[in-house]
Amino acid sequence: MQLRGHWYRGGTSKCWLFDAEDVARHASSREEMLQLLADAFGAADARQLDGVGGGTSTTSKAAIVTATPDGPTDLDYLFAQVGIGVPTVELGSNCGNCATAIALYAVQAGIVRAGDVATRVRMRNLNTGAVLTGTIATPLRRVPTAGQARVPGSAAPGVPVRLSFHAPWGQSTGMLLPTGKAVDRLAVSVDGRSLAATMLDAGAPAVFVPAGDLGVDLSSMTDGLAHALPRLLEVRAAAGVVMGLRPPGAPPQNAIPKVGLVAPAGTYTASDGTLVPEDSHDLRVRMLSMLAPHPAIGLTSAVAVSAAAAVAGSVVATSLARASTPGEGRWLRIGTPAGVVTTEVVTDDAGNVIEVVLDRAARQLATAHIEVARTVA
Repeated sequence: MQLRGHWYRGGTSKCWLFDAEDVARHASSREEMLQLLADAFGAADARQLDGVGGGTSTTSKAAIVTATPDGPTDLDYLFAQVGIGVPTVELGSNCGNCATAIALYAVQAGIVRAGDVATRVRMRNLNTGAVLTGTIATPLRRVPTAGQARVPGSAAPGVPVRLSFHAPWGQSTGMLLPTGKAVDRLAVSVDGRSLAATMLDAGAPAVFVPAGDLGVDLSSMTDGLAHALPRLLEVRAAAGVVMGLRPPGAPPQNAIPKVGLVAPAGTYTASDGTLVPEDSHDLRVRMLSMLAPHPAIGLTSAVAVSAAAAVAGSVVATSLARASTPGEGRWLRIGTPAGVVTTEVVTDDAGNVIEVVLDRAARQLATAHIEVARTVA
């Protein structure tokens, strides 16, 4: 069977975008849709050799796009994190990098008509209900196919996309802080004591712990965190129950909550060996993506870091050298393995985050008819 798809790079991810009508030709139920994506990506194989997946968490992503010309947004999209080595597809989260790609796709495919100067694409994420806006320059209604914008974690240039997350909190659990606390103690034993953690729902459900409490030194981000990975997976499993993302006894999810190690700003070695000076960023963060360290930082994770930075007493806020100022836009510079990622954080007079903005880049890689081979037991 052939499935038509559009392959895009958005930020530091690659994402296959599928029109909902094309998917409906081959899948009449959600279960069939999940199986279709797993088969198209070759998810059962860790190398994804017989499919279009890239074998990593940042290249095993898909989104199903539906134009909604009469709705409150221009389009809806369902994000899918496809399994690697397991024939599963998780729908529990959102992906900002894929949303960046979707914004460019919407303009290039004519879902949204190009404006005289710039085009705003309003998108609703069906996984969480989040609303995002991607803004793309379209001078004289010219639709861009290439650009010179770059983002940390990718040396290749792309079309500039300004991505905004609107009111990016409570979309999975109903509240910014699911437990009502800035810091909780997770029942993950470290040297006989529980672990301090900030759990919040912003951009995506996330849990942040001090890197030092797990014996992780973020002065270098070149290692694979093999020694800390089992404990980080314990953190995810425990936080998932506390945040109400899964019932006790149910298998832990691999995609959510996002897990982050946090440390104050300091000179560090990036994954490519570059020395990143202390004065270039406000704090250091390493995220877990699925079952491995993220090579940079996912955009929903960057939103979660930005929101946590505005919560007094949180693990993130206490790592910052400066306090946030309510009622204005401010920049947060996040030191990641790929370099420094900057977010613009807008808060109201009470200090609540009402918008997070990032400058990203996207590029179309291909349009293809994927030959999907059904899984053979």
